Amino acid sequence: MKIEIWSDFACPFCYIGKKRFEQALNEFKHKDSIEVIYKAYQLNPNAPKVMEGTAYESFAKGHGTTPEQAKQKFEMFTQNAKTVGIEYRYDIIQLTNTFDAHRLAKWANQFGKEDLLTNRLMKAYFTDGLNIADHQTLENLAKEIGLNEVEAHTVLASNQYKDQVLAEQQESKQLGVQGVPFFVLNRKYGISGAQQKEYFTQALNQIWQEEKPLDTLNGANEDAACDDHGECGF
Repeated sequence: MKIEIWSDFACPFCYIGKKRFEQALNEFKHKDSIEVIYKAYQLNPNAPKVMEGTAYESFAKGHGTTPEQAKQKFEMFTQNAKTVGIEYRYDIIQLTNTFDAHRLAKWANQFGKEDLLTNRLMKAYFTDGLNIADHQTLENLAKEIGLNEVEAHTVLASNQYKDQVLAEQQESKQLGVQGVPFFVLNRKYGISGAQQKEYFTQALNQIWQEEKPLDTLNGANEDAACDDHGECGF
C-alpha cells in the first residue's frame, strides 16, 4: 500500500495528524508493506523569512483578526497538540516561510531521512521556536539527524529541489487538495485532516482489503485541517 501525505511544517494540524497516523501505522500488522511518501505543501507561500512583531500580531495581521483572537486560536491548537504528547510554544514560535525547508526535506529523502527531518522541522517550528527559513538553522537541523551540513549548505544555497517542491504543490491542486494534512492511499482514497488514531486504523484495515475511488472517507472530520488561507479549525 502506498500512502502519500501532503503537509506543511508550519501547519499545526499536520504535526498532530502525523502523530496520530503514525500511532495507527505502528499498530497495523501489515505496516512493513506500507510505503509512506511525503509531499510538499505551503499554507502561506508568501510568508516572510523573518517574522515581524509577535506571533499573535503577525497572525492577526495576516488573517484580519486581533492579537487576542489569535492567542485564543493558538491556545486551541496547543490543547489539541497535548492529546498526542506535543508541546506547542506560540509564545516563541517564528511564523516564517517553509519553502527552503521543503527543499531540504526532498534532499534528505535520497538518504531515507525525509521522515526524520520532517519530525525535526515540525518540532523546531512549533516547540523550539526556531526560524526554519534560516539556512544556518536548517543546516544545523540536518546535522542533528546525521546528514552532512556542508552538503545541506550547498543545497540551500542553490535552487536544487525547487522544481520538485513546486511540482508536488501543483499535484495537490490537481488532486483537489484544499487543506492539509491530506492523506492519499493507493490513489484511491483521500483522508482530510488530523483524524483520530482509530479512524486511521479503520482506514488502513479497510483499504488493505478492498479498493475504492479516491474520496474523503465517510465519517472524517474535515474541520481538523488547515486551508490555503491559513485558516485552521476544529
